Amino acid sequence: MPLSTSRKAQITLLSLLSILLLGGFLATSLVSYFASRDSIRHNIVNTELPLTSDNIYSEIQKDLIRPTQIASMMSRDTFLRDWVIAGEQDAQPMTRYLREVQDHYGTFTSFFISEKSRTYYQAKGVLKQIREDEPRDAWYFRVRKMAEPYEISVDPDMANADRLTFFINFKVFDYQNNFIGVAGVGLTVDAVVKLVDDYQRRYDRAIYFTDRNGRLVLTSADGGPMGAHRGQLLSEVAGLEPLLAVLPQPKSGRFDYQEGGRGHFLNVRYIPELDWFLFVDKHEEGALAGIRHSLYLNLLICTLISLLVLFLVYLATRRYQLRIAALATTDVLTGLPNRRGFDLLAAQALQEAIRGQSPLSALLIDLDHFKQLNDTHGQLAGDHVLTGFARSLQGNLRQSDIVCRWGGEEFILLLKDTGSSTARQVAEKIR
Repeated sequence: MPLSTSRKAQITLLSLLSILLLGGFLATSLVSYFASRDSIRHNIVNTELPLTSDNIYSEIQKDLIRPTQIASMMSRDTFLRDWVIAGEQDAQPMTRYLREVQDHYGTFTSFFISEKSRTYYQAKGVLKQIREDEPRDAWYFRVRKMAEPYEISVDPDMANADRLTFFINFKVFDYQNNFIGVAGVGLTVDAVVKLVDDYQRRYDRAIYFTDRNGRLVLTSADGGPMGAHRGQLLSEVAGLEPLLAVLPQPKSGRFDYQEGGRGHFLNVRYIPELDWFLFVDKHEEGALAGIRHSLYLNLLICTLISLLVLFLVYLATRRYQLRIAALATTDVLTGLPNRRGFDLLAAQALQEAIRGQSPLSALLIDLDHFKQLNDTHGQLAGDHVLTGFARSLQGNLRQSDIVCRWGGEEFILLLKDTGSSTARQVAEKIR
């Protein structure tokens, strides 16, 4: 096999092996990556986000149920109703009552507004007189008209430097079921905001609340999506167009959308106690970072292993090719170059002689009576004679001279830088 053909075969083998190794490793790694990615996505959509939503909802319920029960108890309290029916003669008993409710139950605020006098009683005393033309008093007249017995709202608390507060507003009726006012307690939203902040830090997800119109009503301390603040409509927030495309109006469910080239998973839950929607949004970058790192590491390891395997295969095939080439150009018995080897060596020697304008002589040697030797003493004896003669030739010639076995008992010599007269002398010496 010519060296160029052998080289091409080696390159073809290494190329095919590279394709098989790298293709196999790449396919295995990608299949594993996509399977893990789908599993993580399924876990996020069906487990993590609903669980976060459930936990936050449970915390809100836990924070609101007790104040709701307290406000409900206040709306049916006989002292409160009797005091109002008696004409609200002295504000001190009501103030003490509200202070006791606030201190005993640990609420942020407690209050009662009388329908008859329009007086706003608070644990610190009389706060103000409410009026229908006062925008900040509109909530009272809204509660008075509604059919439900109570509402939960989020408003600034005038009695506490306008801190944002959950208010549980219960309608109060006398013993003849006549509306006589609104009583309730307040709970600062700081606890819910801290809960949202904690969940966002721990689980790397965005959490915020909207009303039915998609207006942000509560966010973390850092704001809602894209840094939006309370009071903004989602439709007004730049960058949320992909979300609005799949969710134009808030509704419960599971959704996914793309934003800035990143995939987002979204769980929306309706909170009937607040008439709000809880949004739990997680982008897949953080969730998939671990398996992406594993994919890159696997690909690096696979590439290194492939390169190592290819290098070892290259060494093995190279050694094999050299051995095959040696067998193709070397006589096995004598270790001398054979006729094919002579062709290669002679062509090279002839080029050197032409280039250097130096003489080059050839001697063709034949062993006399060799067939008779084989017939008389056997082939092993003949082989022994051939190997001995080959060693003798090598020992009596220069390192630069070329000795080859031409075939059978024939040998050919190429004598570099040797003229014809010197070549005759060498021939006589060998004979």
